[in-house]
Amino acid sequence: MAEDARSILKQFSLGRILLPVFIGLGTTGLLVWSAAGKAAEQPLVWTWYSTGWILLAFLSLVVRDWMYMLRIRHLTDKKLTWWRTFVVIMLWEFASALAPGIIGGGFFFAIWILSREGVDAGKSITVITFTSFLDGIFIAIMAPLVYFTVGRAELFEGVNTEQGWLGAGFFVTFWVVYTIILLYKLFVAYALFVNPLFVKRALVGIFSINGLRRWRRGMVTTGDQLITAATGLRSRGWSYWWPALLTTFASWTARYSIVNCIVHAFHPGIGFGNDLVIYGKQVIMGIIVLLMPTPGGSGFAELIFGNFLGMYITVGPERLAFIWRLMSYYPYIAIGAFILPRWVRRNVIDPLAHAVPDAGHRVH
Repeated sequence: MAEDARSILKQFSLGRILLPVFIGLGTTGLLVWSAAGKAAEQPLVWTWYSTGWILLAFLSLVVRDWMYMLRIRHLTDKKLTWWRTFVVIMLWEFASALAPGIIGGGFFFAIWILSREGVDAGKSITVITFTSFLDGIFIAIMAPLVYFTVGRAELFEGVNTEQGWLGAGFFVTFWVVYTIILLYKLFVAYALFVNPLFVKRALVGIFSINGLRRWRRGMVTTGDQLITAATGLRSRGWSYWWPALLTTFASWTARYSIVNCIVHAFHPGIGFGNDLVIYGKQVIMGIIVLLMPTPGGSGFAELIFGNFLGMYITVGPERLAFIWRLMSYYPYIAIGAFILPRWVRRNVIDPLAHAVPDAGHRVH
C-alpha cells in the first residue's frame, strides 16, 4: 500500500499539475497579446451589473458540484458523509482536469478513490461506470437536441468551418466525435444491460491478435468491471435511475450556464433570446474539446472560445475565456493538489500503519 501511495503521488507530480495551467495561461497570454490593440480600445468594464451575473456564475458552479455530490451519495446508497462526498468529487474533478477527455478523464482513478473511501470494490465499479454512462446519455440527447432546435447556421455562426481541427472543419469534427461517443455509449449499454460476458470475450479475443496483445490484460480488467457493474445494476429499479438522471442533467446544465452568465456580465445588451444559442454552442465546444490530447483540453478550449462566441462578445473574448477557465477549471486543480496528499495519508498510508503490528510486540 505504501507503494500505491508513492505511485499515486508520482502520477500527480508538480510538473503534471502545472502543465495544463501553463498551456492554458500560455494560450490566453498569446491571445491577449495578439489582441492588445483592441483591448486598449475596448476595455473590460466591471459594473454592479457584472457583479450580479458573476455571482450567478458562481452559483451555477456550486449547483454543478452539488448535483454531482447528490448523485454520488444516491448511487452509493449514502455510504459517504457529505464531506467525504465532496472530497471524492474534488479528487475526481482534479484527475479529470489532468487527463485528456478522450481517455476517460480520471475514470479508473475515480473507482479507486471510491473504493478507498470504504465503498466495496464491486459497488465502486458499478457507481463510476454508471455515472459515466449517465454523462453519455446527456451528451447523446442534448447534442442533437440543440442542433436541431437551434440549427446549424446559428450554432456555427462566426466559426470557420473550413479550417477547423486538422483542416476537417469544426462541423465535421463535432459529428465525428459525437458519433464515436454515441457508439461507445451504446457499446457500454449493451455490456451493462444485455450481455456483459459476450462483450468481455469479444474484447479479450480482439486484443489477443498480434500487435494488440500488449493491451489484452487491460481488456480483461475492463471486461470484469463491466460484468461487475452489470450485476450491480441488474436489481435496481426506476427509483435508482430517476434521481441519477435528474442530477446528471441538472449538473451539466449548470456547468454550461456559467458561460451564459459571464457573457451577460460584460455584455448587458445581449437579450435572453440568445441564451439557448450560447448554451448550444457550449455543447458543441464541449464535445469537440474531448478529442484534444492536452490535459482537460487546456489551450484548445481557450482558443475556440472566441471562435464560437465571438459574435456575442464584442469586448475581450480572450479575457472572458480566461475568466471562464479561472472559474470552472483551475480551481479543481488547486483544490485537488491541496487535498490529494492529505487524502493519500488518511486513506492509504494511515490504514497501512494501523494494519502492521508493532515489531516489538510478541504474541506468546
